[in-house]
Amino acid sequence: MADEDYDINDLKRRMQGALSVFKNDLAGLRTGRASASLLDPIVVAAYGSTMPLNQVATVSVPEPRMLSVQVWDKGMVHAVDKAIRESNLGLNPIIEGTLLRLPIPELNTERRKELVKIAHKYVEATKVAIRHVRRDGLDELKDLEKEGLISEDSLRVYSDRVQKITDEAIAEADRMLAAKEQEIMQV
Repeated sequence: MADEDYDINDLKRRMQGALSVFKNDLAGLRTGRASASLLDPIVVAAYGSTMPLNQVATVSVPEPRMLSVQVWDKGMVHAVDKAIRESNLGLNPIIEGTLLRLPIPELNTERRKELVKIAHKYVEATKVAIRHVRRDGLDELKDLEKEGLISEDSLRVYSDRVQKITDEAIAEADRMLAAKEQEIMQV
């Protein structure tokens, strides 16, 4: 019996990767408070390609309801301004030389509900990704059993472990969603 042929830690790592992507997606949802991570998903058309905002500027939080973006290259100011305006975050930069000030407007109830719906779409995509990892793991187990590398009992034990880590990952995604939902709906 070659139980070492099956690596359950690889499945855990892949599920954690899905949760990590979900965490980044949630960080990009605006909650009414200024957060530098709010601008992480923004890409800027720069130097003939697209680059993440943090590779052309420094983002800081000088006040609770204000972000500032210090653009390093004066020629990139308008490209950064355009990228922020087109990001669908509802932010309108105020340009002061190479510094862009981004006042964070108060969220209305309708916009809050919209953000919660977006968060729910993100969690659904994350759960689908986690289930795909589970399916891959179970398929691999069945193949190992067919090849005679693991016994039927080992197949059952490993299948239960795969289901357990899947349930834990989905529960973690639900916890992250609940926390973000509460953060968004706080008035």
